[in-house]
Amino acid sequence: MAACIFCKIIKGEIPAFKVFESSKTLAFLDIGPLSKGHALVIPKFHGAKLTDIPDDHLSEILPVVKKLVHATGATDYNILQNNGRIAHQVVDHVHFHMIPKPNEQEGLGVGWPTKPADMDELKKYFEEIKSRM
Repeated sequence: MAACIFCKIIKGEIPAFKVFESSKTLAFLDIGPLSKGHALVIPKFHGAKLTDIPDDHLSEILPVVKKLVHATGATDYNILQNNGRIAHQVVDHVHFHMIPKPNEQEGLGVGWPTKPADMDELKKYFEEIKSRM
């Protein structure tokens, strides 16, 4: 996509600190990091949401994220992938963040407001999803 910042990085039109590149995948350091080692791993295939990317273009993503974890020496970290504005996606090109969490102040801060599930409703939803898989 002509206006996509990540596509421009892939094409070399915008500089980036590329730490890994293959024919399908690119990993580079985030220029607005939450902590040292914060990096993005992206498929070179353009798609806004995870469901827009063909499976064969996703096959290297998690192995590359794992290599990043080892390369940065992170022992505590978050892997984050957002889909859609309401889910906090800012760039409309699928990307995975690897965010080291070296201490309580640096890295990703996450709230997780859990609530008890109605087990009957959960079972019904489980059957619904399972039938579609």
